[in-house]
Amino acid sequence: MSEVGELTQTPLQKVWIPHASNRLRQRRGSAVPQFTNSPTMVILVGLPARGKTYISKKLTHYLNWIGIPTKVFNLGQYRREAMQTYQNYEFFRPDNQEAMHIRRQCALAALKDVHAYLSQEEGQVAVFDATNTTRERRNMILQFARDHGYKVFFVESICDDPDIIEENITQVKLSSPDYKDCNREEVVGDFLKRIECYQLHYQPLDDELDSALSYIKIFNVGLRYLVNRVQDHVQSRTVYYLMNIHVAPRAIYLTRHGESQHNLQGRIGGDSGLSPRGQQFASALASFIESQNIRQLKVWTSHMKRTIQTAEALHVPYEQWKALNEIDAGVCEEMSYEEIQAHHPEEFALRDQDKYRYRYPKGESYEDLVQRLEPVIMELERQENVLVICHQAVLRCLLAYFLDKSAEELPYLKCPLHTVLKLTPVAYGCQVESIFLNVEAVNTHRERPQVSVPPVPPSWGAGTAPPGAERHPAARHPPALSGTPQHGAPPALSGTPQHGAPLALSGTPQHGAPPAPGAERHPAARRPPGAEQHPAARRPPALSGTPQHDAPPALSGTPQHGDPRRLALSDTPQHDAAPGAVQKSVTRWRVLLAR
Repeated sequence: MSEVGELTQTPLQKVWIPHASNRLRQRRGSAVPQFTNSPTMVILVGLPARGKTYISKKLTHYLNWIGIPTKVFNLGQYRREAMQTYQNYEFFRPDNQEAMHIRRQCALAALKDVHAYLSQEEGQVAVFDATNTTRERRNMILQFARDHGYKVFFVESICDDPDIIEENITQVKLSSPDYKDCNREEVVGDFLKRIECYQLHYQPLDDELDSALSYIKIFNVGLRYLVNRVQDHVQSRTVYYLMNIHVAPRAIYLTRHGESQHNLQGRIGGDSGLSPRGQQFASALASFIESQNIRQLKVWTSHMKRTIQTAEALHVPYEQWKALNEIDAGVCEEMSYEEIQAHHPEEFALRDQDKYRYRYPKGESYEDLVQRLEPVIMELERQENVLVICHQAVLRCLLAYFLDKSAEELPYLKCPLHTVLKLTPVAYGCQVESIFLNVEAVNTHRERPQVSVPPVPPSWGAGTAPPGAERHPAARHPPALSGTPQHGAPPALSGTPQHGAPLALSGTPQHGAPPAPGAERHPAARRPPGAEQHPAARRPPALSGTPQHDAPPALSGTPQHGDPRRLALSDTPQHDAAPGAVQKSVTRWRVLLAR
């Protein structure tokens, strides 16, 4: 039996793999194994003016919004950087050998950047936006993906409707850098000849020859779809999204409810009604919507009283979405920020450190809210003209999707009361018009705070950073973990809070935090003189229902009493515990486990 090679860890995939061997290459056709969470390349296929760049940008916005790091690599941009100036369609003739060489080098340069993004910059999806109309080019990309252990999903856009093609050329190509200072007739004529150059050797994805590939074919901008071999979560989400988007002209109106009683009092959350000025805004909104003369307008609200009262003034049918409810502030519901700072100072500080991922105790985070709002986004993409009456945090999430804002920007987007935001989707983005309806209201926007991190005194104990080393924020306030860490293995944290785990629990001392005045440090945090402290012992988990010696209160999310299978067993005595007692306890649990 051959000896197993040394194990190495790839930082991106977070898995342990043996060194590549010839046997591995023969079995998989690649020296790099493909794991479930391997990065994905989304490859666009199709003739020019088929909406490939539109699809690429929309898909990238969506995947980034739901938390999957994605980046577009547009081959046309690489070609413009290499050529500087564009002459005419003859550059794309298949018999132009010099141009063909330049185009191939541009493709290789783009693939090199794809590799850097997926393997070094921790990207998860790379969208390769190019025509990729020949099987030779697609095979080159497939080989590149196999060599690096990437998954591949093709998106082919097929359109034979001349009206759609001409409309696309008019809307998009007139503003292209290739046709700067050209009139419409020149642009349309040259671009149609460019399309003819590609048609000479266009090889669409074939149902038989390419049956082993994963792909979706989109016919005439969503009139029909053909999906083949969808193999994982990213590909499934991609198909789900692409089957919902459309290019029909429309407008989306986003607004908050009228000013509420809680807004006047500076309180968050709750279900209060409108203030007198809020009722005035509802009437002004009705007049504004009527003046717009919007065809087949749909009105959506949350289940909260203040949005429903705002919609009632319109005197039109409206739909209530529970998904549009305001972010759940948990134990901080109906409190002012001053009260939160006074009663939950640690929570207040933690939220300022990472507002997007921070979760209120027994409540939600902005990250949770984005997941809750995904069905709303899908339905907005399917609809035409819609008015959404919602709340500040909800409006920020929706706006971040349409404007492609990052997770760091999202929680601080300004969405004032008594203002309507009109969104008009255009070729590669969204135009925004802000309309204030001349009804005064309180300002509920809270600017991004300047967070300053105080130095960590050495007297704080086991979590003290070495001199000159900067402590990572995640080490000062580690997220609560579901379940109990096993002895000898520190919690699986990579500096980023895991989705679904609260950043902090109210009332629970955080690792590295200074003790309350007059409070004695917990015995479990002490380290005997000269003893080396094990990483797992720095913050011993408290087991619900099983009190440890001088243990702090149990944390939510830990194993329940009576479930010995999830307890961390060890032969190593705990600090301040009698060795004999620990040995007897371990033996008892081993007997139970054996049964």
